[in-house]
Amino acid sequence: MKARLALTLALASLWHRKKVLALVCLTLTLSVSLLLGIQYLRTEVKQSFTSTISGTDLIIGARSGQLNLLLYTVFHIGDATNNIRWSTYQGLKQDNRLAWLIPISLGDSYRGNRVVATDENFFKHFRYGRDLPLELDEGQWFEGVFDVVLGAGVARSLAHQVGEQIVLSHGGGRTSFSNHEDTPFTVTGILAPTGTPVDQAMYISLDGMEAMHVGWESGVAIPGRTITPEQAKGRDFTPDAITAVFVGIDRQILTFRIQREINQFAGEPLSAILPGVALSELWRLMGQFERALLGITGFVVVTSLIGLIAVLLTLQSQRAHEIAVLRATGASPALIASLYILECVALALAACVMALALGMAGLALASPWLLANYGLQIELRPLTPEEWTLMALVPVAAFTVALIPAFNTWRQSRRLGFGEAADQ
Repeated sequence: MKARLALTLALASLWHRKKVLALVCLTLTLSVSLLLGIQYLRTEVKQSFTSTISGTDLIIGARSGQLNLLLYTVFHIGDATNNIRWSTYQGLKQDNRLAWLIPISLGDSYRGNRVVATDENFFKHFRYGRDLPLELDEGQWFEGVFDVVLGAGVARSLAHQVGEQIVLSHGGGRTSFSNHEDTPFTVTGILAPTGTPVDQAMYISLDGMEAMHVGWESGVAIPGRTITPEQAKGRDFTPDAITAVFVGIDRQILTFRIQREINQFAGEPLSAILPGVALSELWRLMGQFERALLGITGFVVVTSLIGLIAVLLTLQSQRAHEIAVLRATGASPALIASLYILECVALALAACVMALALGMAGLALASPWLLANYGLQIELRPLTPEEWTLMALVPVAAFTVALIPAFNTWRQSRRLGFGEAADQ
């Protein structure tokens, strides 16, 4: 009975001061939204990051550290220490334990975007996210020597369309003064957005990579020795080397054995890495920054709660008459003090509910825009236990901070001297 009375009085008090407390509730709602949003984005970005490449069992490249190999093959950051001989790649193709192989060659760029030379297996077997295949938004996968397929981010930022011709640059820098002007490429397709580094690259054939480098030595075109697309027809452009290979294995149980064999290969120094393990290690190195961001957001919520205390303490001096009336009608000091706690917790719960609704609505509206403009794939999903725990901590924190004005009110109501019989 007393609990119901306290709740009724608390709700009536909140309604009476709705204008002031609505601003406090709005501040707290925005703080909780920020806290929940940061944690949600942490989880989704981590999932997106660790799922940048999926379904690939091994990445094979020249002898190097696993993070370096991962960065230049998957994230297009940095350069390879060396190449793999074509004969080595052919030998890997003869291994019946390997289900498929995707060769890639790097070394050129286009306005700061990495050019990846590969074959049809990239489109057939490359997976990202939760085992999602690549899809074309427009056009088709390259077939000719001088065809190019653009990632969604490249096509969007540079406003290229199917059918346009572009001139690639020699080297991987953002600015290059050595361009393959004799061998322009025609855009035949544009990939659908993936939210991965695939969006920021462009894809040509291995033959195209070799053809545009005919007549080039030490990064410089020799006049009269380069070829045109017409001269390239009918010629063999089998490469001497490639940069790396993505590998899918038929029987997963053999992964570690094959990895060990490749790392011990006597023909040339190679490294075979597990992309999932390398991604986890890279995220672990980056984790301290996202934890710091979450900590800063937590301080924002604490600041909002401190603001709530300030408002309640300010209102306390204005509630002296109300407290006196309650004491005169028989309300105990404990009951009066509990009103502050109930008001605080009610505001925190309302803020959590509104923050949850605001976050879901905002995510539903922003998700397509984030994917289209920033390549960030954020999915609407149920909250994780960790996210529910963070939300539950908000009313708990509100209960804790409410003890300060509640204790002051309890002492004040005790001094009034009314309703002592009701206390006994």
